[in-house]
Amino acid sequence: MKQINRIKIKTAGALRQRGFTLLELLVVLGIIAMLAGIVGPQVMKHMGESKTKAARVQIEDLAAALDMYKLDLGRYPTSEQGLSALIESPDNANRWNGPYLRKAKMPLDPWQQEYRYVSPGEHGKFDLYTLGADGKEGGEGEDQDIVSWE
Repeated sequence: MKQINRIKIKTAGALRQRGFTLLELLVVLGIIAMLAGIVGPQVMKHMGESKTKAARVQIEDLAAALDMYKLDLGRYPTSEQGLSALIESPDNANRWNGPYLRKAKMPLDPWQQEYRYVSPGEHGKFDLYTLGADGKEGGEGEDQDIVSWE
């Protein structure tokens, strides 16, 4: 008989200590919210910087492909031909030896906009750029233009 009473007492004690109190849950949620408030802005800052760096790398890759195009044809594609001349042979391009990009589709910038290409450029043989996160000329930080001539 004593054996049965002990089991009941242990079971009742275990049931009381199973869950968390409302106060404990609120304290944990408060700590998580405080950490998110501190860490969140830093994470978002680094995401913007990484998109800017990715755009710079893509512009360098496209500029290298444009240089290969020039080696084969003796000139850069015109503004009318655009960057698509790196993927598909333009009319009257007998020495075209492309495609000059690995993929058959022109890459978009990290903000899902097309890269801008002008040839001849105002700043060099060609101008290759993206308008950044805001899609407008100029800007600062994540909104700044990323260009091939700087």
